[in-house]
Formats: sequence, structure tokens, C-alpha cells
Amino acid sequence: MARRTDPNWSEFRTMVTEEALLELDQRLGSARLEIDAPLAPLTTFRVGGTADRLFHARTADDLAESILVARDLGVAHFLLGKGANVLVGDRGFRGLVIRCEVGGTHFSDDGLVRAGAGVETYPDLIEASVSRGLGGLHHYVGIPSTVGGAIWQNLHFLSPAPERARTMFIDEVVESAEILSEEGERRTVNREYFQFGYDYSILHDRADVVLSVDFRLTPAPIEELRRVMAENLAWRKGRHPDLNVLASAGSIFKKIEGIGAGRLIDQCGLKGHTRGGAQIFTEHANIIVNRGSATAADVRALIDLAQTRVADELGYELVPEITFVGEF
Repeated sequence: MARRTDPNWSEFRTMVTEEALLELDQRLGSARLEIDAPLAPLTTFRVGGTADRLFHARTADDLAESILVARDLGVAHFLLGKGANVLVGDRGFRGLVIRCEVGGTHFSDDGLVRAGAGVETYPDLIEASVSRGLGGLHHYVGIPSTVGGAIWQNLHFLSPAPERARTMFIDEVVESAEILSEEGERRTVNREYFQFGYDYSILHDRADVVLSVDFRLTPAPIEELRRVMAENLAWRKGRHPDLNVLASAGSIFKKIEGIGAGRLIDQCGLKGHTRGGAQIFTEHANIIVNRGSATAADVRALIDLAQTRVADELGYELVPEITFVGEF
């Protein structure tokens, strides 16, 4: 029976002193920081409390500086991109949240594109690439993510219709990246450095931070790229909620080989089950939606319920793929 003490929970718990926060204000400049900043509007779940401090990192230098200062002061910190795949606790985050907004996209003549870690993969990067007749990123249309988040999670989607023969991963078009390493060095690393896997990169186990990424794209007819994009968007529309209508964080649990987590939850009769303002999505049981008034506690209660019922009734362990941030 899964409980919150389960080591599979990926959770950022925080502690910070007022003295450390005041020193942080001095080092980064109080004018560049928001105090008691609401985090819910910065996530696709639209739930969660406030952060003691919020810093908007708009350049690679900003991002590196804020990380290094937080490390030096021992201030708990969390790097936030698009805000997908995370659940922020109702009591918020005690420390510094760094919003990665590092922009900049540069195309070379040889199909290489360099994008800042805060560039949104869709629509910004994908549309810019496809409009130039460059394929490789177009498969991931409709998935909310920044470039940095895409590398963190090794963004993936099914190969083109009708076969949908395999899972395609963004690492297939990654050539290199500039990172701020766990040791505090800015360096360029190749694709192999990230040790990509399903929903995995080395960033899960090392405190490296992506500053920019170089993607190697392939020329292709624009009409063919847009056909694949349209098919993928239609596939997602039939299975995923419209984030403008029902906020969510996408899939809650990791894939179980040979059987989908959503199918197991559905077999337990939980599709459509509600707790407060949260609901197990009626179209896909591995998604929880915010019907407008959900709290993080509501969402977490449904996660606990799904884990317990699937374990007790079917004998499978559901492992969350989302990150739990702050205090619940």
C-alpha cells in the first residue's frame, strides 16, 4: 500500500532562515525578486501556495547567478520552467523559486538550432523550426514544456500515424548543451552526458542546470511536417484535457511496461472520481484535472487513493512521475 513516505515520491521539501533570505535579497537585488509570490499561476495545475522569493531568470547569466548565489547561501531553491509535471503544495515553497525564462533561438544553415533553456518548445521553437522546413521537434507539438524541461524529462511522443510504431524521444535530436554543473562550472556537454532514458535524464540525479541546447534538425517538406503536427494534436485532443479549460499536469504516474497506469486506475472504477475540486479525468484515468477550485491536498488525496486501490486490488505499484514541490 503506497503512502507519502514511499521513497518513490519525488519531493522538494524546504527549510530556510530569514537571515538567509535577507542575504539573498542583497546578493540578487531586492528589485529583481518577488516576495511571497503566488506559484499557482505559474503551473499548469493552477494550484499551490506562495514562494518566499521568486526570481525571473531571463538570461543564461541570470540563471547561473541565481543558482550559484542560492547554493552559496544554502537557500533551498527550485527551478521552474513551464510549470508542467509539478504539484506545488498548498503551503508553498520556503526558499527561492527560480523561473527559467532564458530566451533566444538561433538557426544555422546546417540545420543546427540553439535555444535558451526557457524557450517554450511549443508553439515557439516548433513553429520556428517547421516554418523553416526543419523536422525533428515537430513530433512534440502540444506538449507544454520549456527546452530545459524537455531535456530534464526527455520529452517523448508516439511516432507518426497510422502505425504509431514506437516512442520517439527528444534526445534523438539533441546534439549538445551548455550547462551549469553541480560543481559550479559552465561547460558544454554532448548528448551522451545526459544518459537519457524513458522520462529520465541525469538531471534527475545531478544538480546540473541546462542553460541552452543545440538541436540537430533535418530538412523536410513543410506540408509533411504540418500533417504530422495536425495528427498528433488531434490524438492528444481526444485523450488530454484542454489546459485552457481544465488545468492539469499531464500524466500523473510513470508508465508500467505492458500495461498503462490509466488502464489500471480505470479497472478499479476510479475514472471520474472526485475529491474537492480535483477529479480523475473522465477521458484518461492517468490524468487528474483541476475543475476550478482544487487544492494540492485534493490532488494528492486522489493520487493516494489511486495508488492504494491499484495496489490492493490489482497488485501493481503506481509510481508518480510528477514532482512534488514545497510544503503540503
